[in-house]
Amino acid sequence: MLLSMTSYGRASGPLSTQSITIEIKTLNSKFIDLRLKLPPGLQEHEMDLRKILQDKIIRGKIEATFTFENGGVESYGINESAFKVYYRQLHHLATTLEIEQSDLLGTIMRLPDVVSTAEQTISEADWKLVLKIINEALENLIAHRIEEGNAIEKDMRSQVQFIADQLLEIVPFENERIDKVRQRMSSNLEDYLARDNVDENRFEQEVLFYLEKMDITEEKVRLQQHCEYFIQELDNQADLNKGRKLNFISQEMGREINTLGAKAYSSDIQKCVVLMKDALEKIKEQLANVV
Repeated sequence: MLLSMTSYGRASGPLSTQSITIEIKTLNSKFIDLRLKLPPGLQEHEMDLRKILQDKIIRGKIEATFTFENGGVESYGINESAFKVYYRQLHHLATTLEIEQSDLLGTIMRLPDVVSTAEQTISEADWKLVLKIINEALENLIAHRIEEGNAIEKDMRSQVQFIADQLLEIVPFENERIDKVRQRMSSNLEDYLARDNVDENRFEQEVLFYLEKMDITEEKVRLQQHCEYFIQELDNQADLNKGRKLNFISQEMGREINTLGAKAYSSDIQKCVVLMKDALEKIKEQLANVV
């Protein structure tokens, strides 16, 4: 089972005097990057909330928003001292510079510290309710991660199987390319030297040496093993944090595919290699979004 890093979870519920809504959004990231938006009253619990989110989400860019609702207007107030200071200074500047003052009130209200919230704390009972609601939001997020991860896993299995199929497509062209290379080398010798002047034993040694450098048996075996290992990790239900390991396996697959291309000496084999590279790139794109 795979978990997608792109997901969303939401939950809400009542507290003693108000309600709370918790929204958690995650995007792909190599590491964990957590941003919290907390209202007054929850800021003292920031470290606890961070630990809960990090332990559950593991990896990704996280944005968690906590919003109190139906708290009542009495929770807010205007800082009259700050308002008066801003007004005197702005009114003086507007008069001096002959600037229109029709929106002076709206401008002041948007300045820092003019509108303030009353100091809030939540009770121990409310804190327990918050923990219950955040766990519900995380459950919804993880369910979404699993759903997205299943789609990613299905696609990657298909791409790995495609690479394995292309390995089988290469087989008929292997002996054919060897015969072509032997014929080309023999033809070149005949063009530049009389056949009677050619040491047949030395010629066969050179051909064998050249063909050994073209041999792709080891690369095929290793690539097949990497494909099987990749599928084994996908089947591993115990490990949910397997994105990095799968990425390392895909890098090894890429090395073997590149070596196959370098030793191909056949346009038909090169076509298979290009198709394998395309499939591997699709796998890497998907892995960028796997936990």
